[in-house]
Amino acid sequence: MIETMADEEVLLDVLNSTPVVDGVQRDLLADPAEARAWLRQRGGEGSPQERTAVRHVRDALQGVVRGELPPSALGPFLDDVAYRPAMSEQGMEWSLDTPPGRAMGVRVILAWDALEKARPGRLRPCANSECRLFLIDRSKTNKARWCSMAACGNRMKARRHYERTQQAQAG
Repeated sequence: MIETMADEEVLLDVLNSTPVVDGVQRDLLADPAEARAWLRQRGGEGSPQERTAVRHVRDALQGVVRGELPPSALGPFLDDVAYRPAMSEQGMEWSLDTPPGRAMGVRVILAWDALEKARPGRLRPCANSECRLFLIDRSKTNKARWCSMAACGNRMKARRHYERTQQAQAG
């Protein structure tokens, strides 16, 4: 099949394309020229159709991963999509057949599905409520909570420490 570690990275990149920077949510796919380069860097074609499709898939998938939407919300993005088998010297090979501009969005959905089946619960939102990023927990214990230990993890630990010292001083 098509799902690979590279597809997981594209999945995470797409989910994380709406970061909060200095308290303001940004959309890394909002500007057409920047989006074209961003999509091409991740194996896409960079077309306006692809940009639109990926943004719609991203928005729905963010809702699914956050538990705000059911997985069935992704169904419409798979209309008219098929895997096509072909025989080669190496054996059977599968290719993804998608309508124009929709291949990257479909790859992201397939990567999400493969990840959910192989390692359920490993893809999740950052535990920092002020953060919009997601993480794939690859730890042995499956207890990673933050998108980045250096950023959100450190910030949240410092906040908890401050709250504990304030409570101790007040008590």
